[in-house]
Amino acid sequence: MTSRHATASIAAGLVLAVALAGCGADGEPTRPDQPAPKTTTNAAVSISSSGYTSVGVGINRGPVSVGFGF
Repeated sequence: MTSRHATASIAAGLVLAVALAGCGADGEPTRPDQPAPKTTTNAAVSISSSGYTSVGVGINRGPVSVGFGF
């Protein structure tokens, strides 16, 4: 067995294992007992002493946060 053939065999085995795990061939998928993460929103308005105004809005869900400022 050449080194190239051995490397190709290992790579093919890893791809096959990942494909089988991804399609559920290793068993039924189980859902975690944890509740879904809460979604929260926030908004802010700031006015500086020089009259500059800024507005910000945001939304959070679990580890993902998106915000915009104007």
